[in-house]
Amino acid sequence: MANVMGADKLDPLLPVPGRPIVVIVMAFCHLVALLALIPYFFSWTGVLLAAIGSVLSVLGINIGYHRLLAHRGLSCSKRFEHFLAVLGVLAYQFGPAYWVAIHRRHHQHTDDPRDPHSPRTSFFWSHIGWLFAASDNTDPDTLMERYAKDLLKDPFYVWLEKGGIWGYSSPVIWLVYFMAGALAVILREGTTAEAVQFGLSLVVWGAAVRTVFVWHVTFSVNSVCHIWGYRNHATSDNSRNNPIVGLLAFGEGWHNNHHAFPQSAKHGDKWWELDLSWLMIKAMAWAGLVKIRHAGRSESSTSTKSQ
Repeated sequence: MANVMGADKLDPLLPVPGRPIVVIVMAFCHLVALLALIPYFFSWTGVLLAAIGSVLSVLGINIGYHRLLAHRGLSCSKRFEHFLAVLGVLAYQFGPAYWVAIHRRHHQHTDDPRDPHSPRTSFFWSHIGWLFAASDNTDPDTLMERYAKDLLKDPFYVWLEKGGIWGYSSPVIWLVYFMAGALAVILREGTTAEAVQFGLSLVVWGAAVRTVFVWHVTFSVNSVCHIWGYRNHATSDNSRNNPIVGLLAFGEGWHNNHHAFPQSAKHGDKWWELDLSWLMIKAMAWAGLVKIRHAGRSESSTSTKSQ
C-alpha cells in the first residue's frame, strides 16, 4: 500500500520538500491570536468559547488521538470513537491517522535519530520546528503505512486524511464563529459595526487564541517534558514528568510515567500527579461510554519502544 489514497501525496498541507503551507497556516494563526492584545477584539463570550474549545480540544487530543487511538488504553463504540476523533481534528494538529503514526514512531525511536521530534536536535525543533521540515521521519505515506494500518482500515479515517479533509475544519469554524456572532448582534438590533466587532472577537478568542494555546500546550509535551522535570521510572529515553505541563495539558505532562507504561490510560502515578484526562476517562467509563483496558503498572517499562 504505497499510497492509500491513490494520490501523489495524502495531504496538501504536507508538501515536499519542506512544509511551507504549514509555516503559513501556523504563522497566520499566531498573528490573529496576537490581536487578543487589542481591546477592540475582546468579548467575554469569546473568552468563554476559548475555554470550552480548549477543553474539547484536550478531550480530542489526549483521550481521542492519544490514549484511545494511538495506545488503545481504552475502548468504545465506533460512533463514540469517531466523535472523539472529530474533537481531535478541531484542535488542528493533523488528521487522526497521521497524528497516531507520528506518535507511535516517537515511542519506537524515542530520543534517537529517527524520533520525529526529539529535543536532542534542539528545543525549537522538538517544540515546533519539526512541523516545518519534510523528511523520512515525517512522510505521511510512509508513516501511516507502517504505524497506522489499523486506522486506515476504517473508511472514516481514510476520508479525513484524503486531500487534507481534516484541514478544512478550522476555516469552517472560524467562519461559523464570525457569522454567528455577527448575526446575534444584528438580531438584537445592533449596528453593523457592533456585529463585526463581536464576530471578530469570537474568531480571535474562540478560534485563534484557543488553537494556539492548545498547540503550545501539546507541543510542550514533546519539548519541555523531554528536558525539564523529574523521573519516576528509569526508562531508556529522556522523558520527564513536568508538573506545569501536567496541569496545563490535563495530565499529559506526566510524560515519564507515560513512557514507562505507554498503553496505560492513566498517566498520573503518584497520588498528587493530577491527571484530569484520566478523571474524564473514569467518568466516561462510569457513564458506559468507554471501557478501560489498561491502567497503571500492568506493563513492563521495556514496552516503551513497542508502541
